[in-house]
Amino acid sequence: MLEVFSSPETWVSLLTLTALEIVLGIDNIVFITILAGKLPPGERKKATRLGLGGALVSRLALLAAISWVTKLTAPLFSVMGYEVSGRDLVLILGGLFLMAKATFEIYDKVEAAHPLVTDGKAARATQLASVIGQIMLLDLVFSLDSVITAVGMVQHLEVMVVAVIIAIIVMLVFATAIGEFVERHPSIKILALSFLVMIGVLLVAEGTGQHFNRGYVYFAMAFSLAIELLNMRYRARSQRLSA
Repeated sequence: MLEVFSSPETWVSLLTLTALEIVLGIDNIVFITILAGKLPPGERKKATRLGLGGALVSRLALLAAISWVTKLTAPLFSVMGYEVSGRDLVLILGGLFLMAKATFEIYDKVEAAHPLVTDGKAARATQLASVIGQIMLLDLVFSLDSVITAVGMVQHLEVMVVAVIIAIIVMLVFATAIGEFVERHPSIKILALSFLVMIGVLLVAEGTGQHFNRGYVYFAMAFSLAIELLNMRYRARSQRLSA
């Protein structure tokens, strides 16, 4: 294994893949943060850690079954001249689930009035299990996309494993801070849910053969976030002046 990391090209590949895995993991962090926010405060860190732990396990498991992952790109059947693979099906179903879940959460935050904290250990355990189950389901979708990207970029399995582990550690370090920030600012939560709808549309589009440059999507997300941060600063300044 050490021989693999003896060349400068390997280190460049490792840094590039790690950065890409972190960028792809932003979707994962946002989704985990939104779902963990539905839990009582004492259980949010646990859900976040379990969610990212599940993301790590699913990524490493897919890397271990790398030959199976490669076969997922092979066509299974054809629809109107387009050959659909196993990866396409996973992306389409995962994208639809993400769109539906994010849309429901937006409705829940804007229109519905449900208590976030429930009484009783059994109810809390059921809620935690439900949140973890949803996180694990989307972990598989994001992990499949992440691993196929890694397979296409790097030849050595060792480099892929190290890049995935580093990316998950970085996400774990910042996930709690991101979650707390989102919980303090409801407008950011709605914006994050809107991002998830957009990511769901992107997954469905990729599953149907429409390939988009994700850089444009992440730029749009970063631009929208920057505008909202300016709005938040403006509102805070206006409140201080009026006080």
